[in-house]
Amino acid sequence: MALIPPIKTYHFLPFKYGSELLLDLGRIETLKNYVLDSTLHQLSFYEIIFITEGSGTLALDESKMPIRPQTIIFTSPGQVRRWEIEEEVKGYTLFFEKDFLHLFFSDEFFLYRFQYFHQYSHPAEMHIDETSFGKCLQILQGIEQEFAQIQNDSNHMIRSLLYQLLIMLNRYYAGAYDVQQDTYIHADFYRFRSLLEKRFLQDQTVEAYTRMLNISTGFLNKVCRQFSGLSAQQMIHHKLVSEIKKQLHQNKSAKEICYELGFSDPSNFNRFFKKFTNITPQQYRKSVK
Repeated sequence: MALIPPIKTYHFLPFKYGSELLLDLGRIETLKNYVLDSTLHQLSFYEIIFITEGSGTLALDESKMPIRPQTIIFTSPGQVRRWEIEEEVKGYTLFFEKDFLHLFFSDEFFLYRFQYFHQYSHPAEMHIDETSFGKCLQILQGIEQEFAQIQNDSNHMIRSLLYQLLIMLNRYYAGAYDVQQDTYIHADFYRFRSLLEKRFLQDQTVEAYTRMLNISTGFLNKVCRQFSGLSAQQMIHHKLVSEIKKQLHQNKSAKEICYELGFSDPSNFNRFFKKFTNITPQQYRKSVK
């Protein structure tokens, strides 16, 4: 098996401004060390990218997204990505650790309430009109100004601006893809999303999650379809396929991945993967080299 370059992981630098601040903002064209090339990499934090100029594509997990002005791209921790730039990309990048919002809003499911993060059935990007994009840029410029002169209460000002931006983006995203806008539907859906992100390697059946949540399979499927358009099992399968693709980018054999993810044998693993992608794991690996 030919060696595949390892996927580099980039981590957040919480002490860039002298004290721990779990959020940062920069202009793509001037930010030092911002990764904007064709090497495979992943982030350990959340990022929202606002494109004002440029063209090309960003490959995020199995999806390729066009880069063009007024495009907003949402990435979650652990997603494998690769840029293919045709014209210089300019714009803003906003990135933060989940704890930045969890600590402020005392809501462990806060980021799971938004449709654009940890998305299972819709794109991780959207293209919006000039007026809406301009409103986003105004908030970003407010955050940028606060970073330029950090004060003792800057944490609070930046969090409030970020909260406004995240809500606005959720409304735009819901409108773009005709999905549920309400961020406060049944709490069990958010609990399921949170558990799935943490436990999908160990637990891959709906029954395992309904036991943890102490609810019925029928009820879980109902709330999943209401918010995501998918059944609980479809969400589990999507997450599992994404993990298989991620591991196929690394120097592991299909057999190793098969047993690590709990499949009974390689043939069952191959059938599962082909059912959702129409190609075998080996064919997928060759396609991403």
